[in-house]
Amino acid sequence: MTEPVARPPASGAAECGPGARHGLGDSPLYQLTLARMRLFLRDPGAVFWTFGFPILLSLALGIAFRDRPPEPVVVAVQPGPGAADIESQLSRSPEVKVKELPAGSIDQALRMGRVALVVVPGEPRTYRFDPKHPEGRLARLVVDDVLQRAAGRKDAVAVTEEHQSQPGSRYIDFLLPGLIGLNIMSAGMWGIGYVIVETRTRKLLKRMVATPMNRGHFLLSFVLMRLFFLVIELPVLIGFGALVFAVPVRGSLLLLVGLAVLGALAFSGIGLLVASRARNTQTVGGLINLVMIPMFIGSGVFFSAANFPDLVQPLIRLLPLTALNDAMRAVMLEGAGALQVAGEALNLALYAVVTFALALKIFRWN
Repeated sequence: MTEPVARPPASGAAECGPGARHGLGDSPLYQLTLARMRLFLRDPGAVFWTFGFPILLSLALGIAFRDRPPEPVVVAVQPGPGAADIESQLSRSPEVKVKELPAGSIDQALRMGRVALVVVPGEPRTYRFDPKHPEGRLARLVVDDVLQRAAGRKDAVAVTEEHQSQPGSRYIDFLLPGLIGLNIMSAGMWGIGYVIVETRTRKLLKRMVATPMNRGHFLLSFVLMRLFFLVIELPVLIGFGALVFAVPVRGSLLLLVGLAVLGALAFSGIGLLVASRARNTQTVGGLINLVMIPMFIGSGVFFSAANFPDLVQPLIRLLPLTALNDAMRAVMLEGAGALQVAGEALNLALYAVVTFALALKIFRWN
């Protein structure tokens, strides 16, 4: 009786057992990251909010706050003796627009902001305005200068003016880095935190427990997906600003990319942490808004964070979006180097490491 002869496995056959080697395509992390990318690309809404919305918002605000001649100050003259002469003198100046109003509605117009200043004729002449409003203070200076010159005043010192308007000092230059930071934050919070909880509520996480992966693979796949799309997203937004509004990038592009990556890691970690225990989308939506709204308001997206009182400035400086916006503006507009933004970079790196470690520790599949 002939014994069966052991044959070697056929060429190309899959090897099994603990010593088998797996290619990149067999890696759970690779497959999860690939799945995340496909899901993102198949969702038109997610693509729009990641790429289209920041471009449309910067376009709208850039047009609204575009470079144009200063608007004339709007003033009213209280009816009475001498009012006609004052109106005539003010009307000759292109810096002033006189609004004719009935006597009974002038105070209401000033209160509602329809006029910045009211001129009351008489001796002495009275300027009525709100000193807390910059428009009122500006109108007071412009109107007084026009009327004093009409009365024959001459300047004691001769002066000249030099007008400057260049990229880097406009509102759109301030706005674009803030929009990039806002987009990185939103993508990390909603694109990761909300999606994880939605997957949990649909009972899909339980099925993933049976697959050859661990929670580190699962959470890290979301982070890698965000970094992949950041490589596409960042050049699109910076290129749009440079081509349409001539927004400068005076510092290192490599440093700018590095800061954006740190920001994406920080907000990905925060998004993972927020989603680690939330049981439904209502809960995670509330938590995401709780985290994002203070930064949306206080981190200098649409206006400088320096407008807030000194008492809260230390807290504002600790926010990751403040660090990201300040660092990106410093590189883009001031040409800052790595040492100048080291503090902000350290802030973002700490958020990334601490939040991801906490999320990995407390994450639950159900």
